[in-house]
Amino acid sequence: MTPDNAIASRLIDLLRARHLTVATAESCTGGNIAHSITLIPGSSDVFAGGIISYSNDVKHRLLGVGTDTLQENGAVSQPVVEQMVAGACRICATDCAMATSGIAGPGGAVPGKPVGTVWIAAKYGENVISSLYHFDGNRSEVITQATDTALLMLTAMINNRDQEDI
Repeated sequence: MTPDNAIASRLIDLLRARHLTVATAESCTGGNIAHSITLIPGSSDVFAGGIISYSNDVKHRLLGVGTDTLQENGAVSQPVVEQMVAGACRICATDCAMATSGIAGPGGAVPGKPVGTVWIAAKYGENVISSLYHFDGNRSEVITQATDTALLMLTAMINNRDQEDI
């Protein structure tokens, strides 16, 4: 299963029209968001780069996620994904970013965090939103659903903010 290229294409068109740039910080999606963006011709106009932060060490050293935050909340948590998305914007010097951290399966589940549990965050300017999702399916399906959801989340965030500015 592959990401819906129409979703990525709509986001790229929106970013280009607003003269915005985007980055990614991905754990459970393993670069799939960045891949779905770079499949679109001309995405280099808006896509600065991405960080695949599979390990907690990379989340901390590269993205600036606090070690206390990781220890207290675990990698699959709202505070971690929000720090990841902020780190992606900072490192890549972008206007927007998306971040994911979750359990794609088939293993890795822990009490309270079953396979399919994914936190997704989006950042636009100084605003950050995040949501917890519980996706069904195999590993590939969870990754694809998380990818598409992150793309849609940022698209909606940009559109909603633009509506508020009118």
